[in-house]
Amino acid sequence: MLPSEYFGLSLEHEVVPPGQVLLTRQTVSPWVNFIDSGRVVLGLLDEQAMSHQLGLIEGPFWLEASSAILGLPEVVDAMTESPVVLRRVPLPVFQRALATLDDTAGKLLRDVARAQRQQTELAVSRLAMDAEARCARWLLNHAEHASQGMMNVLLNQRKRLIAAELGIAPETLSRVLRHLRERSLIAGSGRNLTLLDPSGLQSLAGG
Repeated sequence: MLPSEYFGLSLEHEVVPPGQVLLTRQTVSPWVNFIDSGRVVLGLLDEQAMSHQLGLIEGPFWLEASSAILGLPEVVDAMTESPVVLRRVPLPVFQRALATLDDTAGKLLRDVARAQRQQTELAVSRLAMDAEARCARWLLNHAEHASQGMMNVLLNQRKRLIAAELGIAPETLSRVLRHLRERSLIAGSGRNLTLLDPSGLQSLAGG
């Protein structure tokens, strides 16, 4: 974590309610945010809802500071999941503080930021895979053979946890499962699902 005392953080803070967007992909934020406390969801927003979730992080932390360090646009969207206490550093102030670091520390910081951004970009590209394809692959990977040649899946985790594993919102998972039922690819409700058309799911999953 970057030492917060090095970057001109004031003692003033603001409380942001849940559901507020803190970062928007492909834009350059005029602020660098330090989260004192609270939870923030990273991922891909779709009509002000986090349809694809990359991760959940909890303060204290710098929120995606690698973009500011490298002078690049944001690579993910960020939304508050709980009330968040944050302090904002104007981007020019943050970058001037970076310039005061000695060459070795500055290079190390940029290298770490570059590696972190590359990992985030890779994760975002995977999130961009169609939610139905990821769900179909998950169902196939968790299917067990049952009687009469059928394949069943027991949802032994809460849908919220399964959705987090897939990198999508719980509402997206429910919508995808409903679409798969409507297309007669799966059947069942609750914790037990039957794969009616495994080959169709395989095609949906990308072969």
